[in-house]
Amino acid sequence: MPEHAYPPWEPPFAGTEVEHVLGSLDRLRATFRWKADGLTAEQMRQTIPSSTLTVGGLLKHLAVQEDYASAVKIAGQEMPPVWGDNDWDSDDDWEFTSSAGQSPDELYGLYDDSVDRSRAVVRATVDDRGLGGDSGVTLDDGTRASVRRILFDLIEEYGRHTGHLDLVREAVDGRVGEDPPPDWRP
Repeated sequence: MPEHAYPPWEPPFAGTEVEHVLGSLDRLRATFRWKADGLTAEQMRQTIPSSTLTVGGLLKHLAVQEDYASAVKIAGQEMPPVWGDNDWDSDDDWEFTSSAGQSPDELYGLYDDSVDRSRAVVRATVDDRGLGGDSGVTLDDGTRASVRRILFDLIEEYGRHTGHLDLVREAVDGRVGEDPPPDWRP
């Protein structure tokens, strides 16, 4: 099958380490975004009986995690200004709870914009330092985490929450499946 026939989020079958790490992250991003796509405000707030998680809350949480992993942990910068008006000091779950008051367009926009920012920061950092280069995370003993480690942590975050989203989305409208259809775009 020619290379162009694969969906854009499919990781390479035989690529470099950077291509595999970033490709795996992009595949999870695409699957997550597809699972969250096309919902009304009411559907974004729907829960399942055993959990308070919502599609909207998960979208906003992963938007925060994208910026936190790339800007703060990888690049050693501040969180982007879009997160300046948060209430994390009094509500550790602020992104989950505050999402209920936002429209689907706002939530999709927050998520899509954070992924775009994250891709740019990660690409620039990997081009500059490589996956083995130092991140902005330093332990008490002075040991610095590698960029690779922070990216694997973000992949793990996506794996966990994409699984949560599988359950919530199926309860909302029955959408199931592992990957978006090849022609899907958000």
